[in-house]
Order: sequence, then C-alpha cells, then structure tokens
Amino acid sequence: MVVAGTLSRYFGMRFLTSVVGSFIGVVVLAAMIDYVELMRRGADWPNATPWLLAKISMYRVPQLTERIMPFSVLVGTMSCYLNLSRRLELVIARAAGVSAWQFVAPAIFGALLFGAVATTVYNPISATLQERSKRLESEVVGEVPSALQERTSGFWVRQKSADGAAIINAKTSREQGATLGNVSVYTFDGDGHFHQRIEARSATLEDGFWRLEDARVYEAGKPLLIEDAHRLNTNLTLEQVRESFATPETVPFWQLPTYIQMAERAGLGAAGYRLQYYQLIARPFLLAAMVMLAASVSLRFFRFGGVQKMVLSGVSAGFLLFVLSKITDDMSKSELISPIVAAWTPVLVGGLTGFVVLLFQEDG
Repeated sequence: MVVAGTLSRYFGMRFLTSVVGSFIGVVVLAAMIDYVELMRRGADWPNATPWLLAKISMYRVPQLTERIMPFSVLVGTMSCYLNLSRRLELVIARAAGVSAWQFVAPAIFGALLFGAVATTVYNPISATLQERSKRLESEVVGEVPSALQERTSGFWVRQKSADGAAIINAKTSREQGATLGNVSVYTFDGDGHFHQRIEARSATLEDGFWRLEDARVYEAGKPLLIEDAHRLNTNLTLEQVRESFATPETVPFWQLPTYIQMAERAGLGAAGYRLQYYQLIARPFLLAAMVMLAASVSLRFFRFGGVQKMVLSGVSAGFLLFVLSKITDDMSKSELISPIVAAWTPVLVGGLTGFVVLLFQEDG
C-alpha cells in the first residue's frame, strides 16, 4: 500500500511537471507569434512603440493560451508516458503488478486539479488582461473615424428613444460594452425615415444617453457638423449593452452567473454566457478526457516501436475533438442544441473513447 502510494505520487509529479512544461512552452510560442503579428499590424499605428506592442501582446497571451490548454495537457501527457516508457519505468511498474489504470489515475487527478485552477484562477486573470489589452490597443491605434469608411462588421445594436430609433455599429468594445470605439450611428425619426449618420471616435454609455467623442454629424441638406462631444439619447441599460457588446470570453468566471441573470431579466438571450459558463465548469473534466486519450496511445512499451504512429494518433484524436468542440459551439450559439450539451459532448466523447481503448488494451 505504501509502495503504491509512493508510486502514484511519483507518476503524478512527473505528469504535472510535463504538463506545466508543455504549457509554458505554448505560452512562450504564442507570445512570440502574437508579438510578431502585432509588429506587422502596428507598422501603421501612429502611437505604436515596441514596448507598447509587447505590453498588448503580454495582456492578450493568457486568453490565447487558454483556448489551447487542452492540447498542452494532451502533448504533456504523451510526453510524460513516452519518457517513462523509454526509461523502462513503466516496464518495471508493470512487472511489479501495477496496471494501466494505476498509471492513469494520478494523471487524471492532476488534470482535474490543473483544470480547476485554470477555471477559478487563470480564467479571471486572462479575462481582465484581455480587457486591458483592448483598452491599450485602442489608445495605441488612435482610432479616428473616416466619413468614407465602410463598416460592415463589428458589434451592432438597435435602440429606441423619445427621439426615434437608432442603429449603432462599433468596431471595438471595451469594459463589457460600456465604451465603444470607431462608432457609426444611423438615426431615424419617429416615422422610421432616415435622419442622420454620426461618426465618432468613441462612445461611452452614461445614464440615459451615449456620449460620443469627436463626432461628425451628417444630415441631408445641412453642412457637416463637427462636435467634440455629442449626446445621443438611449433607453438601453448597461445590462442590455453588455449582452450586445460584451463577448463571453472577456467576462471572468465568477461574474458569468451575474451576467446570465442580468440578460434574462432584460429579456435577452444568454446562450453565449451560458455556453462559456458550462465550458469553464467542464474544463477540468475535458483535461481529464485529454489524459485518457493521450494514455490510450502512449502506454505501449517504447522498445516495441511505432512511437511516431502513436504520437500522430494522439494528435489526430485531439484535433478531431477540437473540431467536434467547434461544431457544438456553433450549434449552441445558433440555439440548435443547449449550452450544457455543447459543453459536455466533447468531454464525454473524448473520455469514453480513451476509456474504451484503454479497457481494450489492458483487459482485452
């Protein structure tokens, strides 16, 4: 019993060391690629400096690596078991009567622990830093609206007020929609006829109105009106604006239940927030499923050969699971399936696949 406990702790520490090392490598690689991309994009930014671009990249990297965290666990687990096999430690353990399930159990426990920390600690940090990166990027870009610029993407919202209806388009969103960048507003009178087009550098939601900074007002039959600040009345609340402009990825895990409740009270759909919330809850189990997949292709003895084939099989399985995850995400956002089903389907498919393969290999 003492030997089994010691061996489990040893395998668990080897697993955590390998996964953390793999994750750090992914962070460094993502930071380098993102910084090079920002340097390319920032060549035309008026206020860009190498230090500011590095700061923006540093703030963006945590959320980038959060998305590929399952692959870090997959690669780290395969590396751990292949090294144990290459050094004949698995052979000795099996000769002592240790089964594959005893190899995998410490890694599964470590993956659950790693995923719990990633959800409760790492996610809030990455969401906060992502907001800071957006704010800093907008300052560096020095967003200046152009009357001739066409905006057919970004964030859209429709509002009504005593002055009539208005359609707001923003290229960027910060502070969960309370501050918008590169704003275009199309206003209509009470009869639904087009009235004005307003271009502004930024828009900030105040109590009952939007404050548009550096605004240009275009109205048929009238000269161009340029204002340092323009007031646009609105009946939108912060909750409604958050639903339209705040991306779920920028909301910390601990605040997601509040956002879901606010969206529901406002009569708005909360599918995006629900999906993000359930995915974060399922993350520890997704990482455990990745461990099962990796173990199913990397517990074979090293001297039997076929290592390249095993590694390729594991990477292919992880890629297919990623594709499945994207499909379920899109189906959930289109309200074709519930967020719970979308969040847990990849976990069940990956976990059951690895379990069945391991069961066949170990027990026939």
